[in-house]
Amino acid sequence: MGARLLCLLLLGLLYEQPRGDRSFTIDDDQNCFKKDGVCFHYISGSIHYFRIPTMYWKDRLMKMYMTGLNAIQIYVPWNFHEPEPGMFNFEGDRALEHFLDLANETGLLVIIRPGPYICSEWDMGGLPAWLLNKKDIVLRTSDPDYLSAVNSWLSVLLPRLRPRLYNNGGNIISVQVENEYGSYQACDYSYMRHLFHTFRLYLGDDVVLFTTDGNTDRELKCGSLQGMQATVDFGPADDAKKAFDLLRRYQPTGPLVNSEYYTGWLDYWGENHSTVSTQMVSHGLQTILEMGANVNMYMFEGGTNFGYWNGADYKKQYKPITTSYDYDAPLTEAGDPTEKLFALRSVISQFLPVPAGPMPPPTPKYDYGVVKLQKVGDITDFLDILCPGGPIVTRYPITFEDAKQYFGFMLYRTRVPWEIPDMTTLSDPFNSVHDRAYITIDGSFTGVLERDHVRMINVTGSAGDWLDILVENMGRINFGSLVNDLKGLVSNLTLGGDILTDWLVYPLNIDGLIAENWPHMHRNHIIMAAQPESRTGPAVYTGTLKTAVTGDTFLKLFKWTKGQVWINGFNIGRYWPDRGPQVTLYVPGNILSNREMNNITVLELESAPEILLIFLIDRPIISKNDHGF
Repeated sequence: MGARLLCLLLLGLLYEQPRGDRSFTIDDDQNCFKKDGVCFHYISGSIHYFRIPTMYWKDRLMKMYMTGLNAIQIYVPWNFHEPEPGMFNFEGDRALEHFLDLANETGLLVIIRPGPYICSEWDMGGLPAWLLNKKDIVLRTSDPDYLSAVNSWLSVLLPRLRPRLYNNGGNIISVQVENEYGSYQACDYSYMRHLFHTFRLYLGDDVVLFTTDGNTDRELKCGSLQGMQATVDFGPADDAKKAFDLLRRYQPTGPLVNSEYYTGWLDYWGENHSTVSTQMVSHGLQTILEMGANVNMYMFEGGTNFGYWNGADYKKQYKPITTSYDYDAPLTEAGDPTEKLFALRSVISQFLPVPAGPMPPPTPKYDYGVVKLQKVGDITDFLDILCPGGPIVTRYPITFEDAKQYFGFMLYRTRVPWEIPDMTTLSDPFNSVHDRAYITIDGSFTGVLERDHVRMINVTGSAGDWLDILVENMGRINFGSLVNDLKGLVSNLTLGGDILTDWLVYPLNIDGLIAENWPHMHRNHIIMAAQPESRTGPAVYTGTLKTAVTGDTFLKLFKWTKGQVWINGFNIGRYWPDRGPQVTLYVPGNILSNREMNNITVLELESAPEILLIFLIDRPIISKNDHGF
């Protein structure tokens, strides 16, 4: 360890040295930040590059700049950049440095939150699921296995940030260490001190390091640490004076900061769409600014949980988060300015000069009409190509993590052990389905088991019939003490009270195959389902769209039940209009083609409509209460 540390220190000498004419510091006497020696206040907004297609980054940043913001705040999700141990990706939609450069070109400073844990309603709070391969790992603590992985990640990430620090000529003015650590049960000061020293090692002694916590004694006590600026988060319904008075007990001097001033809130499947009134948000912002505090609005644009990236909460039960992360923010999920944005711009103009000129307009939205789909087959028809290596043979069920299948779907298959002519209970006595299980016996769809909600169904069958259980990972818990959220069948199921054994487990490479244009390129080699085919159970459907123009649109799956959609190989996310609140899926125009046929693939998990139609419309429906639904 000593040799490694010495090596890192020597490498540190090669980093760009601070520029004498640039500085960003804290003045404890004047209780302010100082930028180049002058007291400075920031008005910032959160934007997540990982929830927005690259081609729209500049558009969103310009809209934030034209609102009057002088800074943005971003998270860096570890699992987005290191999907497998030692495999790092900073290209395409993961091009963090390109995003930082665009912000700099736009005239925006950056407050960056590299974690390693970020929450963000993102799968596992940004922690990589492969950490769970260590069965006894204790996340967000001084656990040696955890710290080893953290050290490796930070040794790659932080050197990329150092040249972009404000003192070194870049636009990063402050860096958060961990995230809302006071909300975590561990309260491990040794862990926080380790992170503090690691950040100092790679970023130097001049950068402003800070922590963020909720506005309670317990959170600030466990989340703050000497040597780092303490900040709080609270929303428009909270008492700003009370929150800042509490902060002063832990941060007696220096600037006041609300690092997360909530402009809206997230949505859970099965609950109403969250909204916060424009008047409440703008009034709360005015109050904060009149107190001379610095503020970051969370979110300014929410974006989209494409693919499987959504997280989940656990509040007495498992609560997965929707594909849309619209957040009722000043910029919509699709990046369009709202009434809330213009109200906030009016408030900001009383404290900072707002750039002259018009706000960039909304991006064009298109109604592409109706697309007819066709059933390709049931998911079990394609096990040989979705799992070419064959199944894992096991006496008892294994988890996604055991199979190193961290997202998506796995199929668990066993034989019905005896004749069951009368309805018999297939049960999940240990709440082991994480998170939804789609049950098929002898090719007939039987029903669904759902974590914390549906723990048993009645089934019939014959001895030797295949009992197939397709398990969907609906997103790992991202907040609280249960972030080590294993997926799949994490314990045993029973049939008539007896434990089911002797499983074949198929990790399904659905995304990899669809990225290679399956099933469209293979259609001539696939026997399409005969008419009239079954519309129930997990099955694949396809269709095509031809268009002369490309632009944003919204996919409406009227009378479809639940599933996943890919367009030209890009996973646009989960749909579940039957449960809501979200009805449409945002389709960014950059994934569409005006030269070639656009291939659409739908994995419907429960029940498709009698007429297999989907609709591409020019406006979102993010609430089932919208009369447009």
